[in-house]
Amino acid sequence: MFRRILIANRGEIAQRIIRACREMGVESVAVYSEADAGAIYLRQADETICIGRAAGSESYLNIPSIISAAEIADVEAIHPGYGFLSENAHFAEVCRSCRIEFIGPDAETIASVGNKARAREIAIQAKVPVVPGSDGAVRDEEHAVECARAIGYPVMIKAASGGGGRGMRVASNEPSMRTGFRAAQAEAKGAFGDDTIYLEKFVEHGRHVEIQILADREGNVIHLGERDCSIQRRHQKLIEEAPSPVLNNKQRDRLGAAAIRMAKQSGYHNAGTVEFLLDKDGNFYFIEVNARIQVEHPVTELVTGVDIIQEQLRIAAGEPLRYRQKDIHVRGHAIECRINAEDPEKDFRPSPGEIRAFIPPGGPGVRVDSHCYSGYRIPPNYDSMIGKLLVHRNTREEAIRCAMRALDEFVIEGPKTTIPFLRDVLEHNEFQTGRHDTGFVERFFGAHPPGGRDGK
Repeated sequence: MFRRILIANRGEIAQRIIRACREMGVESVAVYSEADAGAIYLRQADETICIGRAAGSESYLNIPSIISAAEIADVEAIHPGYGFLSENAHFAEVCRSCRIEFIGPDAETIASVGNKARAREIAIQAKVPVVPGSDGAVRDEEHAVECARAIGYPVMIKAASGGGGRGMRVASNEPSMRTGFRAAQAEAKGAFGDDTIYLEKFVEHGRHVEIQILADREGNVIHLGERDCSIQRRHQKLIEEAPSPVLNNKQRDRLGAAAIRMAKQSGYHNAGTVEFLLDKDGNFYFIEVNARIQVEHPVTELVTGVDIIQEQLRIAAGEPLRYRQKDIHVRGHAIECRINAEDPEKDFRPSPGEIRAFIPPGGPGVRVDSHCYSGYRIPPNYDSMIGKLLVHRNTREEAIRCAMRALDEFVIEGPKTTIPFLRDVLEHNEFQTGRHDTGFVERFFGAHPPGGRDGK
């Protein structure tokens, strides 16, 4: 096992990794920007190093600064968390060239599965079902129109690189195809430096279901069951749960087996997620691989009892998987609500600033992963996540009630938050009956944001 690692991230995921390291007896080095100098988790790390100014490009995305910090701190490995450099193949290669272990898949795998067009080809090779679409990347706008006609409208226009919903558009006819192609290409170029685009058939009323995998360097791969991430807004996940309320055991087995085939075909090791779309008839199609830890990984931890961050460290240190597939059992039901500093009544506009009061909920079955506290100032430089509220109960119905109770208890004064919105989603009949899909938020809340509950 490693003696000392560096955490190339911030916020709640940095704190989560520090906690895992402490339990394993591994020393942690936390890097931070000037904007995060007062972060409470810096007190929990064994060493801290400032790597630059507030802007991500000058700190958490600054590879030379991070590598310099790693060399100064004499670490053996770097954990990238999620976001920032977590799926940057060049960063993984730089770590390898500096003889620092990258806690994640190798650079070649990140590059292959990180390109969605290439990942689609790998899925086809692995006999994993894919959404009907273009044969690789489209060359230009005219080629895109030609492919869309062959696929049949509506189609999804997707950037080959990146994620987070950027570089994605839905086109229902040729004019929207042309407009969407140009917009997606420009957005992808600006966000990822790569304007490569491909097309897929748009699956209407689809559900977003993903499989968590763990794979060691010896070729052993297991899955930890599924997460249902269908509550989304503009392709950004808002609520996740495990297990999915609509899958039967046969579908679960098929999805898990497909994810394992995908991992083996791509030579994957460490933790990762294989994402699928489930259509209204129960058919599933590969979407993409997330070659990193996910924001929603604690949902799986709660129902399986597996500490995924600790397993990441063990795998990166060269240890074989401690689990076999028969050891994995899903117990109960878990739900995660992402608490963001955003104003749902104003199109989810970011709401940075000082948190005057922060009183997280507690009680049976409640877990809060957050780096925030009373007096903490949310910087405007990064994503707006305040934390994650997680609940784990015996049944889905009990988990929903627990989550609603916990949201009602959660006190955050100062910035606007998504708490009232999340409460309204959990209360909605379509969610409670499990009939929702990825279009749920736009369909029921798009034009009519939920009314705020004062002080939350």
